[in-house]
Parts: sequence; structure tokens; C-alpha cells
Amino acid sequence: MLAHWGKGYATEGAAATMDYAFDVLGWTEVIHCIEENNVNSQGVAKRLGSRNQGRVKMPAPYEHFVVDAWGQTREEWKNRKMGTLPIS
Repeated sequence: MLAHWGKGYATEGAAATMDYAFDVLGWTEVIHCIEENNVNSQGVAKRLGSRNQGRVKMPAPYEHFVVDAWGQTREEWKNRKMGTLPIS
């Protein structure tokens, strides 16, 4: 598995998932629940254009995990894909 790190697969897969959530499911916003020390996943979220929206509580039985919600709206996602907003 480590041999596949750093090749962009996580970002590519997450982007396809976000397209599906917005285009097929009709969602208006997406969040990624990321543990506070998971800097690799935070990097993926940043590459996707998501921002840290703060600490959230997970539902049972995962309520003991400390996570931050990283996310963005459909409009923000579409604007970035169209090149009208820079991807950080």
C-alpha cells in the first residue's frame, strides 16, 4: 500500500466521489471527516479546495473519534473545476 502513496490516487478518487455527490445525488455541500492528526488526508482535502470547518462529533458508535469537518459547497466545487477560483 505504501508504494501507492503520493501518486494522487486519493485526490483523484475523492474528486470523482465529490462529482458523484453533487451531480448524481444532488447534494449541496460535502464534508470530509478527518482525524485532527491526519495531515495526509488534510492535504488531500486542501488540494480539493476544502476548508477546515471545525470539530464535529461523529455518530455512535464512532463518537470517540476526534475529527474535523473539511468541506465545501457545490458552487465552490464547480467554480474550482471551471477554473474561476484557484485550487490551494
